Amino acid sequence: MGIDLSSIWAVIIFFGVFMYVVMDGFDLGIGMLYPFVPDRHERDVMMNTVAPVWDGNETWLVLGGAALFAAFPRAYAIVLSALYLPLIFMLLGLIFRGIAFEFRFKALDHERHVWDKAFIGGSLTAAFFQGVALGAYVHGIPLAATPSGPQFSGGAFDWLAPFPLMCGVGVMVAYTLLGCTWLIYRTEGALQQRMLKTARPLAMLLVLAIVAVSIWTPLADADVAARWFTWPDMLWFAPVPILVLAGVALLLRSLAGKTPHQGPFLASLGLIFLGYTGLAISIWPNIVPPTLSIWAAASSESSQGFTLVGTLLILPFTLMYSAFSYYVFRGKVKLGEGYH
Repeated sequence: MGIDLSSIWAVIIFFGVFMYVVMDGFDLGIGMLYPFVPDRHERDVMMNTVAPVWDGNETWLVLGGAALFAAFPRAYAIVLSALYLPLIFMLLGLIFRGIAFEFRFKALDHERHVWDKAFIGGSLTAAFFQGVALGAYVHGIPLAATPSGPQFSGGAFDWLAPFPLMCGVGVMVAYTLLGCTWLIYRTEGALQQRMLKTARPLAMLLVLAIVAVSIWTPLADADVAARWFTWPDMLWFAPVPILVLAGVALLLRSLAGKTPHQGPFLASLGLIFLGYTGLAISIWPNIVPPTLSIWAAASSESSQGFTLVGTLLILPFTLMYSAFSYYVFRGKVKLGEGYH
């Protein structure tokens, strides 16, 4: 029995995209929290918590996209054709956010508000359109059979529908909660207390978003409903909603503690992971829902094997670099302090 390279690549892409969601999600969340923190010095602290690591976080987005192109080129062509506009808007948001990171600290006092607005707008745009792209992808991409294989058969604005737009708002909420709990972990004093008060309603909004997606997805797709609600699959997948409830309880309990530290952030990461895992379970083994499987979209075994060797060599170094950078810049960030 040979090695199933397509399944290995699917796991690598799942892992890479999840690492991006985790590591870039909280700094996008910080940008979306800016409007609620008007004080310039507190905004400096917020940005300083991610300034040393934010650009490395986006490595994982590149990994996910490159892995999809290398291992599943047909899926890459279909997904980009279907989601061209939301992905372009997402990249524009990331560009504005990145420029704001670099220019804000160098701007004159009377110009800084321009880069603050760019940071806010870029973060909002990137987060929203990431959610829209995810929602349109999970909801299903229409395909047509052609002599050369399945091709995208929809329109340029198929993503402009209620479910993808709801997912866009849901991702904004999730990232804002991640940013909020990250600041609880990395700051202290008045800013930390403000984030503690903000985190509780954000946690409730995230629960509502998870519930809405969990109800909407099986109602819209009979295959997803059959996967979650038929025996014995129900037995295997039952831990996911149970763990979500446990994660919400843990998050609220950690927020109510006397000295909250990394607990709320870890609980938020757990909720994001469970939601992401639930979506993966719903579409498996399709790489382009609802019908194109990972095996039908795969490149040749020789191509997958050749690129897998390089990926398995690079991936540990990327993980070690990320872990080391977060270790070096650990600890609380205080007013008047930063990294240069």
